[in-house]
Amino acid sequence: MSKLTRIIIVVVLVAGAGVGVYAWAPWAAKQRAPIAFETAKVDQGPIAARVTATGTLAPRNAVQVGVQVSGRVLELHADWNDRVKAGDLIARLEPQTFEAQVAQAKANLAVAKANLHQAEAESREAQRQLGRLTELRKRDLISASEADTAGTRAATTRSVIAARKAQVEQAEASLSQADLALGYTFIHSPVDGVVLQRSVDVGQTVAASFQSPILFTIAEDLARMQIDTSVAEGDVGRITQDMAATFSVDAFSGRSFAGMVRQVRNSPTSVQGVVTYNAVIDVANDDLALKPGMTANVTFVTRAIPQAIRIPNAALRFRPTPEALRRMRGEDSEKTTGGLLGGIGGPRQVASGGEGDGKRTLWKVVKGEAVLVRVKTGLTDGTWTELVEGELAPGDDLVTDVPASKAP
Repeated sequence: MSKLTRIIIVVVLVAGAGVGVYAWAPWAAKQRAPIAFETAKVDQGPIAARVTATGTLAPRNAVQVGVQVSGRVLELHADWNDRVKAGDLIARLEPQTFEAQVAQAKANLAVAKANLHQAEAESREAQRQLGRLTELRKRDLISASEADTAGTRAATTRSVIAARKAQVEQAEASLSQADLALGYTFIHSPVDGVVLQRSVDVGQTVAASFQSPILFTIAEDLARMQIDTSVAEGDVGRITQDMAATFSVDAFSGRSFAGMVRQVRNSPTSVQGVVTYNAVIDVANDDLALKPGMTANVTFVTRAIPQAIRIPNAALRFRPTPEALRRMRGEDSEKTTGGLLGGIGGPRQVASGGEGDGKRTLWKVVKGEAVLVRVKTGLTDGTWTELVEGELAPGDDLVTDVPASKAP
């Protein structure tokens, strides 16, 4: 076989191989298995922005009933959960010591009055003596010094009367104080309400030396309660007076209760560097199901849209890896992937998902392929986000993940 013949044969074989590869490539591409995207649908419904906080239920007005005198508890007429009315006797201290003080004050008052009567009698006698001596002096029957002495004595008795009157008033005040102390041995309810706490037992001694010991805590009206919440400083700016709130308690799983913000207090609370503010919520408790001290998980609705086109947040969080991009486009070279990334704004923009003005990058599934979509978003509730602008409609499938390919 000549050299020319061999060259021709080689050329024909190479050309045939090239034609075979050219013909096989499209067929192989058509036989490539489609990518199985994980998707979530766009839908339409309400979106509400919320702030959550925890708090503690308490009566709107709880009165602590104490004693103003020291003594031993003689009687108790109220117990836990009892309903009492204003003026009801709820406890009594032993009265003997105070009764003795009253008796002593009465005796002191009697002595003071007797001294006053004596001083008044002496004053009247001094006045009569002064009158007689004054007449005698006019007739020059006594000396001037004797008349002056009588006048001085009369003036002195008048001063004694004034002192005795002051002593009587002092004794009356002491008696009044003793009567008041005796009255303090009877403890009455200051309000209508329910006894939340009883802090003493019969026979226990209470000492009112520096501050009034607390005997009872009475809730004025358990049908009206409040929640003292701890709102983070980053959220307190969105909480306003008269804002609606809902809350739940562990005792009633699945039940939601309603309330309204009465006040956002300016006084901060700082615990280990975390600053919170108390948003006070008024709560109606007509069925008395809620009890003081319960922990409330509160939700404030700061803004709501009744009907919005909603994008699942999982689709907003999805950012394809370079390998996933190659599979989504059916391409195998790093060069092609780089071109794709550059075509949608560069790798950095795909990673960030937007320009900081509410615009985001999403992938929509159209006829089995992932198509890049630009949207502008609005309100979010953590699960859904409002669609403000963009080529999306309820029912569209958005890519949330691209499972890794499996080796053959």
